[in-house]
Amino acid sequence: MATIEQASQTAVEFLKRTLQVGEVKILGAVKSDDGWAIEAEVFEPSSFIKALGLQTRVQDRNLYTMKLNGRLEVEAYERKIT
Repeated sequence: MATIEQASQTAVEFLKRTLQVGEVKILGAVKSDDGWAIEAEVFEPSSFIKALGLQTRVQDRNLYTMKLNGRLEVEAYERKIT
């Protein structure tokens, strides 16, 4: 099975590519029999201000949970509602 560093790197690369953000911080990674559970912090442009059609540098802090299998394929990810 993959190492925690490999699982974390896979999660970071996936979120950067999928969400089109510059920085992703891994908050936690838990190994299980069938893969990894990852929690990550991502700063994204404010969805509220974006919906108003305004230009801004305001960022929302969002938390994402991810499930990776033993081959480090992303099986699921979702934004946590805080």
